[in-house]
Amino acid sequence: MAVVDFFKLSDWFIRLARRLLYLWVRTSVFPENPSELGLDRAKPVCYVLQDRHLSNLLVLFEESRRTGLPRAEATITLGRQVLPRSFFFLNRDRSLAGRARDGSSYSLLLARLISQAIADPLVDVQLVPVVILWGRSPDKQDSVLKALFSETWRPPGAWRQLLAILLHGRNVLVRYNAAISLRDLLQGGLAEEPALRKLSRVLRVHFRRQRQMAIGPDLSHRNTQVDAVLAGEQVRAAIASEVATQGISPGEAKARASNFAIEIASDYSYGVVRALELFLSWLWTRLYDGTELHNFDTVTRIAAGHEIVYVPCHRSHIDYLLLSYIIIRKGLTPPHIAAGANLNLPLVGSLLRRGGAFFLRRSFKGEPLYAAVFHEYLHLMLARGFPIEYFIEGGRSRSGRMLSPKAGILGMTVQSFIREHARPLVFVPVYIGYEKLIEGRSYLGELAGKPKQRESLWGLVTSVRNIKRVFGKVHVNFGEPLELAGFLDQQQPGWSEETTASQSLWSRSATRNAAAELAKRINEAAVVNPVNLIALALLATPKHTADEHALQRMIVHYQALLREAPYAPTTIPCPLDAQQVVSYAERLAVVERFADPLGDLIRVRDEQAPLLAYFRNNVLHVFALPALVACLLSHNRRLDAARVTRAVGGICALMRAELFLRWPPGELEAATEAVIRVLLARGLLCRSPASGRLAAPEPISQEFAELHLLGETIRPLLERHFLALALLDRQGTGQLTRQALEDNCHLLAQRLSLLYEFNTPEFPEKATFAAFIANLIEADILREDEQGLLHFDERLMTPLAHSELVLSVEARRAIRRIAGAGVAK
Repeated sequence: MAVVDFFKLSDWFIRLARRLLYLWVRTSVFPENPSELGLDRAKPVCYVLQDRHLSNLLVLFEESRRTGLPRAEATITLGRQVLPRSFFFLNRDRSLAGRARDGSSYSLLLARLISQAIADPLVDVQLVPVVILWGRSPDKQDSVLKALFSETWRPPGAWRQLLAILLHGRNVLVRYNAAISLRDLLQGGLAEEPALRKLSRVLRVHFRRQRQMAIGPDLSHRNTQVDAVLAGEQVRAAIASEVATQGISPGEAKARASNFAIEIASDYSYGVVRALELFLSWLWTRLYDGTELHNFDTVTRIAAGHEIVYVPCHRSHIDYLLLSYIIIRKGLTPPHIAAGANLNLPLVGSLLRRGGAFFLRRSFKGEPLYAAVFHEYLHLMLARGFPIEYFIEGGRSRSGRMLSPKAGILGMTVQSFIREHARPLVFVPVYIGYEKLIEGRSYLGELAGKPKQRESLWGLVTSVRNIKRVFGKVHVNFGEPLELAGFLDQQQPGWSEETTASQSLWSRSATRNAAAELAKRINEAAVVNPVNLIALALLATPKHTADEHALQRMIVHYQALLREAPYAPTTIPCPLDAQQVVSYAERLAVVERFADPLGDLIRVRDEQAPLLAYFRNNVLHVFALPALVACLLSHNRRLDAARVTRAVGGICALMRAELFLRWPPGELEAATEAVIRVLLARGLLCRSPASGRLAAPEPISQEFAELHLLGETIRPLLERHFLALALLDRQGTGQLTRQALEDNCHLLAQRLSLLYEFNTPEFPEKATFAAFIANLIEADILREDEQGLLHFDERLMTPLAHSELVLSVEARRAIRRIAGAGVAK
């Protein structure tokens, strides 16, 4: 098949062969809209295929016809010259492929195009590389059978291509790539032979990048990975250290290292990935109404030529399945996923490993050899260009907020890049938002104080078994990428020239800053869905019940804030209007309707109220600033702008670390003023023309009630913060350890929840208090001495002075009473 002279085949044979092929073949074509290629219809188009196969040519003929692009079988007119066809093969023949890569043999059509372009400066041709893949898989097969019919890096022969057609004809990927201007490549007055070499080199690099983007880099068998890891300098040093410290033989130490590498390494298999893809296609249709995808073009723009590390938020076990599924369906290589060793179970672990998972222990302490092996394995994956995915939060968020990021694997990634940075590395933050959670019930139990359920895929399977099949949609948004080299330039100019010893002095700080920046960018990519809006509006109301008209007005206020004072450019607002939002929530059984002569009432179902707090917290950061301003004015009625600015600045200093707010202190005043303008325009605030003071509407007005409800959104978080500060203030500096403060906050918050209306489920969550205290220490607002005692200065107590502006008298009195009730040290 590979040696057939395609150009001597008759038209009737081509037409017949194409129709016969398409009785079997089904294609996925990218881009879906051909206009995205931006072709100039006034200039001729010539398609470029990498390998010489009749099947690829027939697919090109058919797809160029279907998409409305210039026909591949058409002639090309260049001035007075008419060339017989509009395509050529970069590798002219399998037997000549090796020489073609060395530049000694070129397509005759390409040579004629270059010759014409050199002879006539007005001639230009748009070269469109076309990638056609018959099934996709990394070249990492461990059996002959898989190697026969999987798409690999080795160019297929005629019989192997025939098998690929038979086995993968229903799964053919066709990707048209951006056109390359022949005229642009010839700038500089190149002669014909150098121009041929240059263009061939450009096209080879282009095809290599496109193939790597689709099927992954040339990563060999798992055993080869293990050998490469064991050969690493750091692993060899760790083996020598193990021999010296443990008194074992070099062979035993190397065997331990080999076992660690096998325990860690993935064993990627296209067959398993394909089976997972089919299973997940079934699962999504069973669970969800669909997946709303935003800004995936962010990934496709950088996929070629960059090492990508996907950094999603972690809300559910569904996260890593969903993200891999989306990436596969979009024609890119699915990432290798860092999974906890607790998922490395019999059968399940093997399945995940073949799907691209690699495993790591929760702690490396006491195992320096394991740590060295894992570092080297991660470096191997990054250096070879495989996309990676991991969760910087460490575990799933039980409260719905972004958790404080852990520096572990992120720090290893930074160190790996510092060690070898020939290939640019980009972090891609990903926001994943649900409208219902499979694990919701277990999360509530843990927030109420029950022991944390061990994370396992079996837990997910048993949850799926009890599914009610009404889970709404899943929303996935790809945020602003973080290019690591540029980020390190900001953190440490000249970092690439430093010695290894000096790098350790700043790399930890850079890692912490990168973690905080990624968390901020994930939050910026939030997608506000209907359940988020219902949760924001109804959880602030007494008894979680509202008049339908009043509820819709609150939703309109939230949407106006999103539209007129957007949180970030990558934040996605809900496209539904207020009435549609309420109807949507009813369909999901999140709320229920009560008919009433004075107007229907909408109420949160009893069993849904605790769960809704999770979905409010998903987007709490988006509305934190408007809610804080509303809280200030609804409790004080009148404040001058300067005092509002000071209070917002002081309180946001605490909220910034927990909610990963996007505004640095210098931008907060402008953001606050933008929010105030929206609230003024909507009648929720007034401004005195004479004094410029801000005022709330009259207490009996509907607008005042709505301002109060907006402020109630942030009240539980402020109450938690002020409880911790009141405890510190009561005990004094240098009197409490970090552990004691965390325990006391947790115990006293539980007591408040029982005695008063502090009934937000996550209010007493110990992990939330621990993260808040850790953030204060990280920001150097709290300091820990050698004995573990916490010290602070007046900076920490400044926000406490603002508590009278945002909390009710009852709330302040309850917090101070509980804080002074006696605590353990």
